[in-house]
Amino acid sequence: MLNRKLAVLVPILVAGPLLASCTENTKADDSDPRSIQVVSSDDGCDVSKVEVPAGTLTFDVTNSGSKVTEFYLLAEDGLRIVGEVENIGANLNSRLTVAVPEGNYVTACKPGMKGDGIRADFAVTASDEKVEVSADEQAQIDQASANYLAYVQDQSDQLLTETTKFVNLYKAGKDDEARALYADARVHWERIEPVAESFGNLDPLMDLREADVADGDDWTGWHRIEKDLWPEEAKGYRAMTPKERKFYADDLLENTKKLDKQVDGDLSFTVDGIANGATALLEEVASGKVTGEEEIWSHTDLWDFQANVDGARVAFEGVKALLETKDPELAKTLTDRFADLQKLLDAQKTDDGFTYYDELSPAEVKQLSNAVNALAEPLSKLTGAVLARS
Repeated sequence: MLNRKLAVLVPILVAGPLLASCTENTKADDSDPRSIQVVSSDDGCDVSKVEVPAGTLTFDVTNSGSKVTEFYLLAEDGLRIVGEVENIGANLNSRLTVAVPEGNYVTACKPGMKGDGIRADFAVTASDEKVEVSADEQAQIDQASANYLAYVQDQSDQLLTETTKFVNLYKAGKDDEARALYADARVHWERIEPVAESFGNLDPLMDLREADVADGDDWTGWHRIEKDLWPEEAKGYRAMTPKERKFYADDLLENTKKLDKQVDGDLSFTVDGIANGATALLEEVASGKVTGEEEIWSHTDLWDFQANVDGARVAFEGVKALLETKDPELAKTLTDRFADLQKLLDAQKTDDGFTYYDELSPAEVKQLSNAVNALAEPLSKLTGAVLARS
């Protein structure tokens, strides 16, 4: 990309977190043992059931507090994310649908979206319920899983290659070239970010925004370096020393290598993991890219925006054949809404990438926001639809 500012100086392991968009009218079914009501307040996390039978679980999360909150279902170690819903505003609801096998888990509400959250043990017991899957349906599931794994591994490989180039340029003080590579390297991260979020703390170590850093925590990753590369956008900023540059660059590269190793390991995806991954990526767009808050110094948000949409579309298309057998109308709606959003993004493409976010007009931002919202509502139904019994 050309830097215009230089002139002025799942029971397979679910690999990705499972996320649903915010809605206003989700309600738990008290008669269903797998339906759980969660009320997150500014200082509490009330989970209506702490033991449920294995199967497709639905968590209906209500934010009764004044702070934006998140809800997580974590593995027993409290690190791996099995499922999550983010950015739930005050007086709003969100729904998480996820197929969960027998085992011990941890629930967590995170008011203010910082810290470890308010945690409690959660048990999933053995279930005698049997769900018959036809040979054709199983073949579609297997193919979707294999295709998505190949996509994630390819994006991770490219991320490692481009990040290596980027940090070497940055450490060498070649800022013009590092700035030119920044957004193009990050697209590989943005396409598969939900997968990275499932591996403990890799996501906050690599991609945390300054506004989300908890008091006392060190800030590392892409955005720490972004701020140093665009210092004119950060008032009163002190440039990093060569020693500091090396530390943060090496840290980013080391975590990228950890991610690539995890992705190339014993990794597989459930169909709900793939479907929820699509929803998670669109939520990334809604919570940061469409607001211009993700890249507040470089203003390269539309590169990230496109990458999130790419990843969401790949995940959706991976389960589309299965969805068409269960809910063809939803499959067509999602296909059309993805196309509508892509037309707006195509209109912002330039020879070097995209329009910088601070150059968009209010009307253009509104158009993009409306298209994201129009896609988010039907996409939030994807996981439930592909898990529905035929």
